[in-house]
Amino acid sequence: MSLFTSAYCTSLTLVLSASLLGACKSSGTDTPAPTPPTPPTTPAPTQYGTPFKGVPDRQDAVMYQVNMRAFSQGGNFAGVTARLDSIRDLGVNVLYLMPIYPIGTDSKSVNSPYAVKDYRAVNAEFGSLTDLRALVDGAHQRNMAVMLDWVANHTSWDNPWITQHSDWYKKGAAGNILPVSNNGTTYNDVAQLDFSNTAMRLEMISALKSWVYTANVDGFRFDYADYQPNDFWKQAIDTLRNVKSHKLLLLAESSRSSNFASGFDYNFGFNFYGGIYQVYKNGNAATAFDALNNTEYSGATGSQQVVRYSTNHDVNGSDGTPVELFGGKAGAMSAFVVAALYRGVPMIYNGQEAGMSQRIPFPFTGVKVRWGVNPDVKRAYKQLLTARANSAALRIGAPTPYSTANVCAFTKTAGSEQAFVLANVRNSAQTYTLPTNLANTTWTDALTGSSLKLGTEVVLPAYGYVVLKK
Repeated sequence: MSLFTSAYCTSLTLVLSASLLGACKSSGTDTPAPTPPTPPTTPAPTQYGTPFKGVPDRQDAVMYQVNMRAFSQGGNFAGVTARLDSIRDLGVNVLYLMPIYPIGTDSKSVNSPYAVKDYRAVNAEFGSLTDLRALVDGAHQRNMAVMLDWVANHTSWDNPWITQHSDWYKKGAAGNILPVSNNGTTYNDVAQLDFSNTAMRLEMISALKSWVYTANVDGFRFDYADYQPNDFWKQAIDTLRNVKSHKLLLLAESSRSSNFASGFDYNFGFNFYGGIYQVYKNGNAATAFDALNNTEYSGATGSQQVVRYSTNHDVNGSDGTPVELFGGKAGAMSAFVVAALYRGVPMIYNGQEAGMSQRIPFPFTGVKVRWGVNPDVKRAYKQLLTARANSAALRIGAPTPYSTANVCAFTKTAGSEQAFVLANVRNSAQTYTLPTNLANTTWTDALTGSSLKLGTEVVLPAYGYVVLKK
């Protein structure tokens, strides 16, 4: 979320908006409605590089969020490129780069990466277009796709659109361009675009599509996507899907169920993060996760997914790091097991795998990730994600809940393969009584490969977890 509010506040809203896409009724006439002329747009640039053929199917993605300013000492593309092997080693196959565009520097600026000054250029703070291409090329060579963060809702006040196309913005009664306002909070550093303006929408989509050609990227994460009309997203997504040379992954930072009908591959798991916060931080029952599997997937069809996480750039700075929030390194890992395995696509925020306890606050310039300080944490992430990649049941299986107040427990089934996951959500040992159908069964430990015979109970240490398959 771009406007540096706590995503935790949003995450506790468990009611998803109803679909805005109603069924169309016949007009009772055979005469088709006239098609309005399509205004011209900037031609697509020449394709750079060769379209990447290794983009994972959307249900098989493991995402990694890169905050350029914090990721390396240089705070640039080159710093990310230098660590691509380390990212791949985790089991990641999709990089999601926070905004890479020039940002506003006018008097209203607060140095936000989400205040875009030019949608078609690269922020010199991070390097050049050549440097970005080197990052994308390096990721592709390591079989990782790359998504760019796209800020559709608003621009900086010194974006040329302000003077060249003032009609592309929302205006007040006095004719002044309005800042972004949401639920009583106004964000004065950014100007609100008007999505009823056809020309603005076409130029926005043209600029968006240009990055597929200019940098050979493989998709987009769309910031603040709850606040634009669904018909804009359908227009944008239909245009992107018509780029037949590329398989693109499209993620809405949004919880609207109608996004699935618009064509997004993914919604963002705000509510599941809220569940993790309430269960691990505030002591709510682990059974809370079960209902979220239904509500967050409302409207999803086929292999459409929800991206789930235990931290990101918003909540890391506002709520705290997973280590800070969820009971140290062990609690943070237990929370990620639930986020990564219960249902959906997992996402890691840079530094999470280093066991960082220090927050990276907005505007992300004061803290650098300290790599290599907690190798045990990285090993645990790699072990878990390797198990997920090697098991269809863990990756895409249909879950069946068996949770108690203190243990998140579920099975997952895909074809003839079954998995069984137990995660202690408390900082004390818990005894879990197995359901009758799971008692006295034999499994393979998905993390170690060893055989494990279950009796009628499992004793889990504080924040302990078990991942089994057969």
